[in-house]
Amino acid sequence: MDNLSPERRSANMRQIRSKNSGPEIVLRSLVHRLGYRFRLHRKDLPGKPDLVFPGRRKVIFVHGCFWHQHKGCGEGRLPGTRREYWAPKLARNQERDALSQAALKSLGWGILTLWECELEVGPAVISRVIRRFLGPVRSLPVSNRA
Repeated sequence: MDNLSPERRSANMRQIRSKNSGPEIVLRSLVHRLGYRFRLHRKDLPGKPDLVFPGRRKVIFVHGCFWHQHKGCGEGRLPGTRREYWAPKLARNQERDALSQAALKSLGWGILTLWECELEVGPAVISRVIRRFLGPVRSLPVSNRA
């Protein structure tokens, strides 16, 4: 049983963003502090990845545990009400994710998916994962201007 009224639940759901979510902003800030530069939500790539590293041909997706049904996560469970609506909707999200990732792989892109709950483990752990995935930060040439 839902503890919120239908009006309140609807208002809550309207506030959820597909881009620039809290977890995405946290990740972008961390990746930038590590020295990596990226593009956001490239529409010409399958799935419009959250972070795109064109020179490395790598992308990072930040998935919400509920919306993308993170297995084994408490947030990745079906709601108790209106399952006839939610089950197909969330299954479509997973199908779309799989198709996007397969298309990216066939185009030669490396893919890292980070889950909303994984970002809560702390920046040190996520930093290691990102560095392992992206490789060393490329330094820019230093100008000889005085």
